[in-house]
Amino acid sequence: MSQSDRSDPPASHGRTSLADYRAVLRTPRSRRPLVASVLARLPIAMIGISALLYVQHETGSFAAAGLVSAAALVGVACGSVVQGRIIDRFGPTRPLLVVTALFVTALTSLIVVIEAGAPVPVLVGCSAAIGLSEPATGSASRALWGRLLPAGPTRDAAFSYEAISMEVFFILGPGLAGVLIALPWPGTGLVLGGACMATGATLFALSPAVREWGPNPQAGTSLLGALASPGMRTLALAALGFGIVIGFVEVAVPAAAEAAGNVSIGGVLLSLWSVSSVAFGVAYSLRPWPRTLPTRLPILLGLFGALVAVMAWPSTLWGLGLAMFAAGAMITPQSTTHSTTIELTAPRDTAAEAFSWVLTSVTLGIACGQSVSGYVVEHASPSAAFLTAGAVAMAIAAVVALLRRTIRPHATAAEPAPALAT
Repeated sequence: MSQSDRSDPPASHGRTSLADYRAVLRTPRSRRPLVASVLARLPIAMIGISALLYVQHETGSFAAAGLVSAAALVGVACGSVVQGRIIDRFGPTRPLLVVTALFVTALTSLIVVIEAGAPVPVLVGCSAAIGLSEPATGSASRALWGRLLPAGPTRDAAFSYEAISMEVFFILGPGLAGVLIALPWPGTGLVLGGACMATGATLFALSPAVREWGPNPQAGTSLLGALASPGMRTLALAALGFGIVIGFVEVAVPAAAEAAGNVSIGGVLLSLWSVSSVAFGVAYSLRPWPRTLPTRLPILLGLFGALVAVMAWPSTLWGLGLAMFAAGAMITPQSTTHSTTIELTAPRDTAAEAFSWVLTSVTLGIACGQSVSGYVVEHASPSAAFLTAGAVAMAIAAVVALLRRTIRPHATAAEPAPALAT
């Protein structure tokens, strides 16, 4: 991707049509990696939540379960950036095959120590190993579109598809985990999610289009990598706030369901996000608002926080479900905006790493949100957790608004970035 490809005004970024989405699906050599990446990314949020529910079932403690789930997310946050930089430099096939083997080993170890009744620090260590070795198929999948499609609306549609599908997986995963925890063995969700991820990552790595992705000696030579761009650092902050809110809700909703005497409905409630997220997300990609990226990031995050704070008021699970449905409308628009901002601000030759930094920020935020939410739920209430999440989101949105002028194409040493509307 050349610098000139990214110098359009922010208002033009991210607008697509339904014809562009159809063109993406008809792209030659894309179907095998597309299907494989869906299989690999479907359990991306299911792994942590399955571990959380599994540990809570065995120990009876939401605090311990939150720590174990958060450890996996911290591992993902660290491992995905390293994998992204390696993929940019050497191509995805061999790195993905190696980490997939390590991932299967780590997942098996966690199940063994849970069944053995090991202490919480041991569970946390095994969970962190799972996160570190979780295959970064999402980063490779997004970067692959830049190789298969020219710059323009069709590539934007591909990036929107990646964002929308990723959010679907982030939302459906907890719902599937909540349903599977009701089966006779509470570790079923963890095993199924791990098998799905490992199989999809392997098939993706071995698909012809991915195997043709050769090494790039110029990639990965900068110490800061993708974060050399001030705009990428601002984007990472916005993604962190987005993840914190999700992390708070993913613990507070099951806790609210348990308090109401219906534990299994917690996963179903979390899945309600997916309905409004996808429906509104597709419509949003056709006509994004606000029109400029610098204002879009903070406004969407602030609205998301406000709608999550409203979830503190309903006194019934039905009311909570309706509030979640409304808040879900802000999920995919944010993810789509994150993907569009990467296209604008990321330095050249850092496509996989740049997406990994966004994923890292989201997962670190989820980990932080889950850990703090578990404490707030046990010492106060789920409603207090919703209010806290909303306050944190609006505070981070205010900081992102102050940094909005950094959302611009990254300048190289010989090529200054053009001024953009804010």
